[in-house]
Amino acid sequence: MTEQTITACIIDDEMPARDNIKVMLRSLFPNIEVAGEADGVVTGLKLMRAVRPDILFLDVEMQDGTGFDLLNRLEFSNFALIFLTAHSDFAIKAFKYSALDYLLKPLDPDELVTSMHKAFQYVEQKTVAPDPASVPSEPLARRIILKTTESIYLVPVDEIIRLEASGNYTTYFLTDNRKIVVSKTLKDQEALLLPYGFFRVHQSHLINLQHINRINRADGSSVVMSDEVSVPISHRKKDDLMKTING
Repeated sequence: MTEQTITACIIDDEMPARDNIKVMLRSLFPNIEVAGEADGVVTGLKLMRAVRPDILFLDVEMQDGTGFDLLNRLEFSNFALIFLTAHSDFAIKAFKYSALDYLLKPLDPDELVTSMHKAFQYVEQKTVAPDPASVPSEPLARRIILKTTESIYLVPVDEIIRLEASGNYTTYFLTDNRKIVVSKTLKDQEALLLPYGFFRVHQSHLINLQHINRINRADGSSVVMSDEVSVPISHRKKDDLMKTING
């Protein structure tokens, strides 16, 4: 990650929680500038519209509404979103809002570091790679552009179930049973889709967490997606996947 200054906003109705994250950021990431903080939905909206930060740390339950209420009313979404909450009940919903991570209070420094690395990757992708084939522009907030030899597709992220690698090619599997093959590696696509709640479960498979149907608990070695296709989970990814799903 470059040493450029990255702006962040913190929206949480508990001052001690806001102070805690500021102290941790100051200690661990000196290139992060906390450009503002707010204690609720109304004040948070005003702050976000004024600052437009690179990263947003957002509480779920606040006095005048929820973090989801704020996101629903916000006109833009080109920032790295990290939820901070004392409740684990909203993890799946959080990822449906393209959260990079969902951290439980009190914050664990190691978990914060992991989340920040994801955020740095998102910010670098947004600022260093303006190619529309690689980065969704703000008007396309929930869409990506896929180029094949024959067509250019504007694909809603929510309609992507999973991706499968085949050498230097990647196949997208969509909800309408379409398959789109692009001449990009799965690693490239993982970087593109990371901010939208996708997870690399296997060397050859990237899945959309929104489209998980069930996990086979007998051996925990596969996940069944909404298209009823069973996708293998590598042994080293099992624990990370369960932690992500359980918040």
